[in-house]
Amino acid sequence: MRIGFVGLGNLGSKLAGSLLRNGVDLVVRDLDDTVVRSFTDRGSGRASSPKELAERCDVVITCLPSPAVCAAVMEADDGVLAGLREGKVWLEMSTTDESEVRRLANLAEARGATPVECPVSGGCHRAATGNISIFCGGSREAFDTALPILAMMGRRILHTGPLGSASVLKVVTNYLASVNLVSIGEAFAVAQQSGIDLATTYEAIHISSGTSFVHETEGQVILNGSYDIGFTLDLVQKDMSLFMGLAERAGLSLEVAGVVAEMFDDATARYGPRALSPRVVQRYEEATGLDFRAPGFPAELIDEEPEQLGYEVEVNPA
Repeated sequence: MRIGFVGLGNLGSKLAGSLLRNGVDLVVRDLDDTVVRSFTDRGSGRASSPKELAERCDVVITCLPSPAVCAAVMEADDGVLAGLREGKVWLEMSTTDESEVRRLANLAEARGATPVECPVSGGCHRAATGNISIFCGGSREAFDTALPILAMMGRRILHTGPLGSASVLKVVTNYLASVNLVSIGEAFAVAQQSGIDLATTYEAIHISSGTSFVHETEGQVILNGSYDIGFTLDLVQKDMSLFMGLAERAGLSLEVAGVVAEMFDDATARYGPRALSPRVVQRYEEATGLDFRAPGFPAELIDEEPEQLGYEVEVNPA
């Protein structure tokens, strides 16, 4: 089986790296020739267009920054859809809109291919070691087809139901991560202003009911001052927009989301769209004159769990 991977960004390069590490016959495509060469130097093939990649490969994986970019890569004259045919599989690993993934899936099915959506969650540091979580939307048959490939990239794999369900859940979980992130800034500000050192604050939150995945990961790089999780403010804005769009289509009025979205909009205006997303808490540092630094915290997150973990599968009974 030959697998093609389109989109070697911060996340995609880690996922594709797991495939290469597992001995996959891999072909890659990205606009950044430097990152492509980093794969070809390790034995990967390269394609001159998404269409060529799809023609040469049994499975095509896309991992792209936005629904608009994914649509362009799929539907261009030299796009992925032009190279799909009967028996091929398309795995969409981007964080995207559920209606858009269904639309593109219908186009892939019309060409005889099997579409599966499989966005991931857990951060680039876990993607690098194959320890990331994967949501998988599609038929049970499609899920079974994709599972051996997903198991090379992730550890916890959840079949969420039909196409579109995984994208909804990924947007929901990203929203919760964004809420957690801005709340960390307020918590650090209140604790430090009350005379508590931030290393102690971090540990107290870590062992308490107030902890979260975001605190335990992004909280560390905030305290270091690097803010480096490989995720940027414009991507948070995109994810917030997708979440609020879901709520609007469902006829729901949200109380928290709009406030959080404004915070990230303000951070983007201050620091630029490609600034690292944890810099949203820097707004509190500037407003209070505080410095959220503490000794002993890393500049970059490293997954300390071993790479060959096996995988855990949960299948939606529906």
